[in-house]
Amino acid sequence: MNKKGYTLIELAVVVFLIGVILLIAIPKVRDTILSDNLTSVTRRLIGTAKELRNDAVREQVDYVLHLDLNNNTLWTYTIDMTPEKRDERKKDAFRFPEGVKIADIYQINTEKQSDGDATITFSKKGIVQPTVIHLAKGDRSFTLVFQPFLSTVKIYEKYVDFSLDREKAAGNL
Repeated sequence: MNKKGYTLIELAVVVFLIGVILLIAIPKVRDTILSDNLTSVTRRLIGTAKELRNDAVREQVDYVLHLDLNNNTLWTYTIDMTPEKRDERKKDAFRFPEGVKIADIYQINTEKQSDGDATITFSKKGIVQPTVIHLAKGDRSFTLVFQPFLSTVKIYEKYVDFSLDREKAAGNL
């Protein structure tokens, strides 16, 4: 008699092995997805940028996204805020999680900046100052590109050096 199929023991062993693999793999995958600080900072920056652009147009006042590259913090304020109010906003700055840093910032007609303070202005007409921000954590990098007339931020999951691309293009003219 030629019976094709699996025995109950074979099926139980396979189910047990799949259970062990899932028991080991799911917590690691979950921790990677939920605690990826670089991705969460990227989302935070993009969300803040969208919010500032919308607020600037709605309230008809220029907003500023202030980035402290040395302390890896960010805060926002309006152009017409008093210095005291700006200092108050700075005290409530968002601090990046451990290990995540701003590698550098590049803005048109300026040198690439890797320390100090940098600002990105969102005008009441909905225009953002063209800026490239490089975020890093260990050997991973994200490049965020703020384009003046688009309401989205372009994201690259690697370090893209736009300043070199523009210099090469200018040299070829």
